[in-house]
Amino acid sequence: MGNRIENEIEHGKFLAREGAGEVWNWESPAGRKRWQRRVRMLIAHLKPADKVLEIGCGTGYFTKEIIKTGAFVTAIDISPELLSIASEEIKDSNVCFSIENAYEMSYANNSFDSIVGSSVLHHLEVEKAIHEMFRVLKPGGSIYFTEPNMVNPQIALQKNIPSLKRRLGDSPDEIAFFRWSLRKLLQNAGFTRIEIKPFDFLHPATPVALIPFISSVGEIFENMPLLKEIAGSLYISATKL
Repeated sequence: MGNRIENEIEHGKFLAREGAGEVWNWESPAGRKRWQRRVRMLIAHLKPADKVLEIGCGTGYFTKEIIKTGAFVTAIDISPELLSIASEEIKDSNVCFSIENAYEMSYANNSFDSIVGSSVLHHLEVEKAIHEMFRVLKPGGSIYFTEPNMVNPQIALQKNIPSLKRRLGDSPDEIAFFRWSLRKLLQNAGFTRIEIKPFDFLHPATPVALIPFISSVGEIFENMPLLKEIAGSLYISATKL
């Protein structure tokens, strides 16, 4: 576990140096559309005054949107460099940034109404992180994440070929998920009402003129048995009863 954490800290330095938004593909026109959709997925359930934990906040791309709900957000990351950027850019009174290890968080049991994150679980030893999330989540609370889908051919290649990982800006240990095995981990931790849905056929490199067409076709594909399984991402939600 130690080496993995060290690798992620080093990866944070790389992201801060190279520009996290560029590496994460949020800056292209298609990338922005993908980001906006994920924002809606992660914040739709939030209410003012909810206590929310954002895991892997990075430079605050999603944090700045989460706080607009009026929720009080505790945004954590393992990277001092990324947190420094986030805390410099986001000064709102309803957010607190903190360096935390997602496997051993400093928060008391039953602390948060919801836990959210985008493309973070695949950087972690996910079983340990899931159990720790269950501990700090209040009874009746929910988790919402978007993560890469290992059934997608491009994702499978990117996450399993080390040279391709390096070329595309991945950290050494990051993976992607099969939704059936992730469901089992969530069940074993005690979560219920588990939903894991494949989504997103829009590639960040899609030319501007093709974005409306690809988006429309993608929505159709997301509702087609079998074909939907190769979508690029997974939308994950679960509840602690």
